[in-house]
Parts: sequence; structure tokens; C-alpha cells
Amino acid sequence: MLPAVPSSVSPLSDWLTYAERLHSKTIELGLERVHTVAQRLGLRLDEPVVFTVAGTNGKGSTCAMLESILLQAGYRTGVYSSPHLVHFEERLRILGAPVAASALTPYFAEVEAARLQHTEVPLTYFEFTTLAILWCMQAQRLDAAILEVGMGGRLDAVNIIDADCAIITGIDLDHMEFLGPDRESIGREKAGILRAGRPAIVSDPVPPASVIDRAVAIGADLRRLGRDFNFSGDRQQWVWTGRERRYAGLAYPALRGANQLMNAAGVLAALEALRPRLPVMAQAVRNGLARVQLPGRFQIVPGQPALVLDVAHNVHAVAALAENLDAMGFYPVTHAVFGAMADKALDPILARINPLIDHWYFCDLPTPRAARASALMARWQALNTRAGVSASVHAGPWEALHAAALQAEPADRIVTFGSFFTVGGVLAHGTPRLQAGKPVAVVLT
Repeated sequence: MLPAVPSSVSPLSDWLTYAERLHSKTIELGLERVHTVAQRLGLRLDEPVVFTVAGTNGKGSTCAMLESILLQAGYRTGVYSSPHLVHFEERLRILGAPVAASALTPYFAEVEAARLQHTEVPLTYFEFTTLAILWCMQAQRLDAAILEVGMGGRLDAVNIIDADCAIITGIDLDHMEFLGPDRESIGREKAGILRAGRPAIVSDPVPPASVIDRAVAIGADLRRLGRDFNFSGDRQQWVWTGRERRYAGLAYPALRGANQLMNAAGVLAALEALRPRLPVMAQAVRNGLARVQLPGRFQIVPGQPALVLDVAHNVHAVAALAENLDAMGFYPVTHAVFGAMADKALDPILARINPLIDHWYFCDLPTPRAARASALMARWQALNTRAGVSASVHAGPWEALHAAALQAEPADRIVTFGSFFTVGGVLAHGTPRLQAGKPVAVVLT
């Protein structure tokens, strides 16, 4: 039995608990139910310019760079992204800042009223919260709305909104039980966000044919990395060239990692395509890329030892993390705090990064989907062939980080990865500041 319906002034936590119990399934793909409630609300989101971003990896970074540039250009922006690291309110940023929890709850109440109108419509947690956030965005008088697809694209709740510009980032194998067994199947689902006659930006350098085929079939304005836009660079700066514009002497994005140039290139292609409606000066591009921030994406926290935070949770993302770690320079010892969902490709993930790790700290995560720390260690032990590598299990990410900090030397590094829950568990108390051999201190943020 459902608890009593919270009110418009109830705490956000009450609404989130309520939304979790509305549907028997965590994920149920399809748009009919969401469309029905959206129509009852009058949800259109047709005043701001809408960017929708789908892909396996790079979505969050793409949204953050697009947001940062548009803010520097003076536009009112709203960004919907998921999941969050620590607080649910992180899922909606207005003018670059997370919305207050108390500002969200009236929109939850209005979604619930629409859901119950005439005939009750069952909604999953993701569908309910997505509608509440989109409804909130519609009230903000935005110039630009940036929507990150949660999973897939064609049947994702975000896809009820017709985007003015769709961006598809890197595509790889993830959520295969829902999206299909290979990149072509997954690409076909991602391509569901494309719209006829509107810009379709593909920043994956080798996209599945299914994405290109869909864009051509519906007559989208297809813009591909390597054909319609490109980038090059040296150690100091990089250059972007599109159909009609060129940016030279760009500083590298503040988000670290070699893969970020592909994401940045897609962002600039999207801005070029929408330039008649959202003109952006070159200085806004430079400032936006230089100032962009996004916690948990190859985030390096200085200290002794250094701390690397990365939400990488599939094989492709972990491969990029391994390459970025390898490019960091020399560290005598690398410690890894790792927690992950049980449905991920754990053996390839562990095998890919294991050559870089000297001490593993496997941790439990606070969700039924997660693999137990003991199971993760058993998987690692079955594939590890390196001598002298140690492993231990811990109750959570914070406890694992504490153990790693006590064991580490000042010149070492600790990488925390595997899930949003893993990185979020470390950031829940603030930004850690590490000092070898001592308990973890935090700087409140």
C-alpha cells in the first residue's frame, strides 16, 4: 500500500520515497504513460532552445560544457542530468546552480495531481521525477534547456520533448538487457532522439551505422565528427573547425581527459548549428571551456596522496580512465577504491585497469543493484595474475577511502571509480583532503 500523498510543502525526501513506490519496476521503457501525464500538465518546453544529449559516455561532460559556454554568453540556462552524486537536487541546475529542494516539491505535487486526474497513470521513479523537473524548467523562462537522456533515447522519458538540436556522444556497450546486444542496436535506440530537419550532432568518431541511417532516413541535419567538424591540437592549444566557423588558439577544457576534446568538439558543432537562435561570441567559448566544472569526471583532488574521482562504470569509460591515469605521470603506488553494479561487465572492467592498480579496496554500495564487495574481490582474484597486489573489502566508499589513505604514502595516488554511488559516497561528507597515514579530512562544499 502506498503511503499518504505528500503535500506541496512536504520535504523532497518524502516525495522521492513516494515516487519510488509508485511502480513495481525500476525501469519500464515506453513513452505513452509519460506523454499522457505531460499532456495533462500542459508540458511543452517550447520557449527555450532545447538540446538533448544521448550516448553511453560523455553526456554529462557535454552538457556541462554547453551550459558553461552559454552562461558565459549571458543566456539563462537549465540543465537536467542524472543520476546525481550526493543530493537529488543536483539533477536540475538553473543558471549553473542546483535548484533548492523546497523549490522542487510544488512541481512534484502538480505531477501527482495530473497523474491521478481521470484515470491513474503508473509512473516509474525516473518518469515521475523527470516530469517534475521538466515542469519546473518550463516555469523558469529559460533561453536554453539542456536535457541529458537517462538511458537509451527512443523510449527514454526525456524524449517526450522535441529537441531543437540532438547530440549523440560516444556509444558503447552498456544497459544491454534493455538496449540490445551490440553497438548497432544501442545506436538505434540512441538515435531515437533525432528529429527531422533539425541538427543531429554525432561526436562519436566511429558511430554505429544505425545512427547515421536513422539521421538520413528522417532527413535530420546530420553533422559528424571528422566530416562536418573536426579538431586538432598541440601541447598548448587546440583548434576547432566546423562548416562555417573556426576557433583557433583554444585552451584545453578544464575537464581533464583526452576524451574531452571529442565532447567539446560536439558542443561547438551544436552551437554552430543553433547560431541563428543562440549567437555565441568566441570569448564566451574560451571562457566557458576554461571554467567548466563537473565533479566526478576524472576529477583530481590535490593532496598527499593525490585523489582521482571518476564515475566510470562500463568498459569503454574505464578504458578511458586507464588511459588518463597512465598519462598522469609517475606515481610509485596506485590504490583503487572500487564499487560497482552487479549487472556491469565486471571481468573486462577489472582486467582493463588491473595492470595499473597495486592495492584494491572493494566496497559495498547502498543499493540492491550493487555487487557485494566480497563478490567483487572474488571476481578480481579469479583473473589477477600479478604478484604483490593486495585487496580488502569495506562497508562503503568512505570506509574504503579511509583505509587507503592510512596505507598510502605521500607520493601515491588513490583512484575512486566504478559507479556514481562510489564517487558520491566519497563526496557525501565534502571534498576529501588526503594526508598519507592519517584519517581523511574534508573541505565542506
